[in-house]
Amino acid sequence: MKKITIAIDGHSSTGKSTVAKQIASHLGYTYVDSGAMYRAVTLFAMQNGFITKEAFNVNTLVENLHKLRIQFKFNSDLGFSEVYLNNKNVEKDIRTLNVSSFVSQVAAVPEVRYQLVKQQRKMGEDKGVVMDGRDIGTVVFPNAEVKIFMTASAEVRAQRRFDELVNRGDQVVFEDVLKNVKERDYIDSHRADSPLIKANDAIEIDNSSLTQEEQLHKILTIIQDAQKSMG
Repeated sequence: MKKITIAIDGHSSTGKSTVAKQIASHLGYTYVDSGAMYRAVTLFAMQNGFITKEAFNVNTLVENLHKLRIQFKFNSDLGFSEVYLNNKNVEKDIRTLNVSSFVSQVAAVPEVRYQLVKQQRKMGEDKGVVMDGRDIGTVVFPNAEVKIFMTASAEVRAQRRFDELVNRGDQVVFEDVLKNVKERDYIDSHRADSPLIKANDAIEIDNSSLTQEEQLHKILTIIQDAQKSMG
């Protein structure tokens, strides 16, 4: 089968990364977690005091973007690639609720988006890539052969995120997680640069009541149909 580009967009905590990894593994494609890249920039901003609960010094962050080096390195023991920020493994650090509380603000900065989109497009030059995020089908790969838009109710997504954080050992309150999910939805959908919207040719999947197996089967069928139609 001819290699294609698969773009998976959607709201936070819809399981985009999980299903994207499954699809990439099944097809032997490269998986790129674009959201992790924005989280890495956010962690960098937090570590350097560019963003706090009191203030966000956008100009200073932009001036220091050249110091950032984000890489994905495959971990054979885990079976997926982990994120490295300036040669340090930050896979766990970028998944905290604290980073989640700032990432939408950082992702709304045009200069940040410009730099990361440029890197993301380069990663997908040779096709055979599965990338998930907020603007993959609309901005990064507008000509992707398959575009999926994932959604679920805020409450369902908050519960999934809460369970994930608790299982990791984080001390969190469900109401805080739900508040974060709703706040991120609003910021992602209302930002001026590349807001979260469903591409006209994307297939929407509401996975509020789907199992991971049902969801994977559904998307693989969509991919197979797209490949067949290409001849």
